[in-house]
Amino acid sequence: MRKFHIKKGDLVQVNAGEDRKKQGKVLEVDPKKERAIVEGINMVSKHVKPSSAHPQGGIVKREAPIHISNLNVVDPVTGKPTRVGRRRVEVEVVKDGKTVQKTRSVRYAKKSGTELK
Repeated sequence: MRKFHIKKGDLVQVNAGEDRKKQGKVLEVDPKKERAIVEGINMVSKHVKPSSAHPQGGIVKREAPIHISNLNVVDPVTGKPTRVGRRRVEVEVVKDGKTVQKTRSVRYAKKSGTELK
C-alpha cells in the first residue's frame, strides 16, 4: 500500500470539481481506491427504504468519496493549502529505565514547516 499525504482527521481543501475551494475534515480514507470521504464535500442524494435507522425512508444526503489527488492539506498556521513532506525526527524513549534514541517519520507542512498531527 502507498502512503498518502492525507490522513483521517486532517483539514483539507478541494482543488477541483463542484466543491472547489471548500474545506472539510477527512472522515475516512480508502487506500485501495485512492479516495477519501470529506465532511460536507461531494454530497449525493441516496434513496433509502424504511428501516429502524430511517423509519420514514425517503431521500438522504450523504458524502461520497473524492479522489485523493483533488485534495490538499490546509496549513495549520496560514490556513491555506500546502504540500506535505516527511522528515525523520529523533525521539527519546524510556524503556526499562533507560533512555533510548529512536527515529520516526513525521509529516510537516511545506509552507510553514510546522509538524502535522
